[in-house]
Amino acid sequence: MPHLKVEPFKTEELDRLIAEEEWLHFRAVPESAAPVELLGVEFEGEPFLLEIKKRPEATVLRADKISRPLDVGRIKRCLAALAEKAGWKILHSNIEESAQRPPLAAEAEKSIRDFESMRFPMEKVALEVGFGSGRHLLWQAERHPDTLFIGVEIHTPSAQQVLRQIRLRGLQNVWVVNYDARLLLEMLPSNLLEALYVHFPVPWDKKPHRRVISDAFVEEALRALRPGAVLELRTDSENYYRYALEVFSRPPKSDFRVEKNRDLPVVSKYEARWRRMEKNIYTLSLRALEASSPRQADFDFTFHEPVTYDSIRMVPSKPVVEENFFVHFGRAYRFSDDSGGILECSFGSFDRPEHKYLIYRDKEPLRYFPERPVATATNARAHQKIGAIVYGR
Repeated sequence: MPHLKVEPFKTEELDRLIAEEEWLHFRAVPESAAPVELLGVEFEGEPFLLEIKKRPEATVLRADKISRPLDVGRIKRCLAALAEKAGWKILHSNIEESAQRPPLAAEAEKSIRDFESMRFPMEKVALEVGFGSGRHLLWQAERHPDTLFIGVEIHTPSAQQVLRQIRLRGLQNVWVVNYDARLLLEMLPSNLLEALYVHFPVPWDKKPHRRVISDAFVEEALRALRPGAVLELRTDSENYYRYALEVFSRPPKSDFRVEKNRDLPVVSKYEARWRRMEKNIYTLSLRALEASSPRQADFDFTFHEPVTYDSIRMVPSKPVVEENFFVHFGRAYRFSDDSGGILECSFGSFDRPEHKYLIYRDKEPLRYFPERPVATATNARAHQKIGAIVYGR
């Protein structure tokens, strides 16, 4: 990821820039002995955090993992602008933008927040989870120009690569979402999808709770699929295949089929390798049999009461675990002007958690950063628990 390595400087010098530049919002100092500070920015209309890691020989600046934007170019331009304003001596960087590298198709990039009130421009919509290199996703989009294909990929470089391919190929019917597909699926309207593809997910044999396919995922998939549409899983893993067989057979009404070593017109480089190794490839197709009722979406993720610094200091250090969700508070930071701070927080479902920051300013309500959680029932319950803990209810 883009970063700067500059000569050591006193981070207090940034407070002057924060007062002068509208796009610089705050500097947050850890309340522990950690050598990492956070700088809150809003660059080119997008809020995120920069990490400032202090070392004896150099200070390193890069985008924070939780809040960083998908557009790497935006991070590079932000770091360059900051270095210029601060007048730092750069020891090393990788923020130069290549003129030869094709730009991202910005219009195809969608955030998870867009789906809270999304209007789909095409009647037919399909979803691919974990598209990797994007060969199958792009092939489908070129073959079916009347269908909108939504590709969801948590691996940022893969998402960026496909956004460049969309621009190069001039495709108008592909969207890319860099987020957890399990959360996005919960955001989609019922009876929307023509197809849902999950090709070669990570098997997670040692951590099966991290698998994409689960009872909860299948339940959401059947809700989001229109009647007659299919959830298609392809895997080379014998363990995953047998696990998916059990999961696909558990719905009260299910219609699924299994195919072995079925060829597709387009294959990924990994599938090509597995074929050369003569590994078996399984395709499991689960068909939605009936229409589903509309999803609930009217969740409130705001905090309405002012918060105090003392209440933030009292949050538990160990995870709070309930029957269907958890809440875990992480590292705490205090703003350099002593007006508030920022607190790491993970919460929600055990197999698809959210990772956010909580910003608190004295005598103001708590708020999420860089954006509020995805509107799911599990996140809503976790949100209520966060409020109960912080406000002592």
